[in-house]
Amino acid sequence: MTALIAIDWGTTSFRAWALGPGGEVLAATEAGQGILAVPEGDFDSAFETALAPWLGSGAPVIAAGMITSRNGWVETPYLPLPLDAGALAGALVGHRSRGGHRLYFVTGAVSDPEGAFPDVMRGEETEVIGQIAAGGGDGLYILPGTHSKWVQVEGGQIRGLSTCMTGETFAILRQHSILGRLIGPGPGSDAAFLRGVGAAKAPGALMARAFSARSLALMGRLAPGEIADYLSGLLIGDEIRAGLETAPEGVSVTIIGRGDLASRYGRAFAAFGIRATVAPEGMNRRGLFEIAKRGGLI
Repeated sequence: MTALIAIDWGTTSFRAWALGPGGEVLAATEAGQGILAVPEGDFDSAFETALAPWLGSGAPVIAAGMITSRNGWVETPYLPLPLDAGALAGALVGHRSRGGHRLYFVTGAVSDPEGAFPDVMRGEETEVIGQIAAGGGDGLYILPGTHSKWVQVEGGQIRGLSTCMTGETFAILRQHSILGRLIGPGPGSDAAFLRGVGAAKAPGALMARAFSARSLALMGRLAPGEIADYLSGLLIGDEIRAGLETAPEGVSVTIIGRGDLASRYGRAFAAFGIRATVAPEGMNRRGLFEIAKRGGLI
């Protein structure tokens, strides 16, 4: 029996799960569209089409991610830190679809809203809540991506947040800057990646060191197929170097992510002498289930 329909609806992706009474996955789909691909912003139709086989169950629906942003279906407020699953459950925003289905949207999170550098996230907070529910303790939770999130957890609460535009910067430099002109095909080079991580430890401005992705190639010391990995290592390494400057010594680090990117961050942390744990997949749905349970939807 389906107890909950959980949706992780992002800018370019859509993932949903039909969950049983204990949070077990009964069915899963990625057939929907990310919010930027929904024609004319008709989220009602996109929702009904993607989840048509499940909606007849009458199970409550909970959703998180950029679907709750200004460009999404229903804009929800940012909930200030510190927060936990109970706080997110108490701030759920209800909505009824055009087809009459009741949904509950998870709010985003904001740190230091009145300060000089406020920071926000939408969707990543549910993944952190999922890892906490799975037994994750105090420490740093890193969520790599286009905009990497560094989340500090203490006493079961999300208490700190920092965003680094590493993935987006890599894409811009590779596709739209002179650094990408010499990049050639190749199988990928872990040695070049770790060389870039090592370069991130050198003093000086990041944008000055980034030019070495071109100058090393011009000097014949970096092969065309190695340039992208070197640049990736440099940017990820710089993110980690800066993030660790304010982290307590011996802090526990958990990476919440999938595939090669999570593995890259793990290798980069190891280069800094830190053994990072990669969380199991499914933390987003685990977090949505926990919030729904706390909110009385299940």
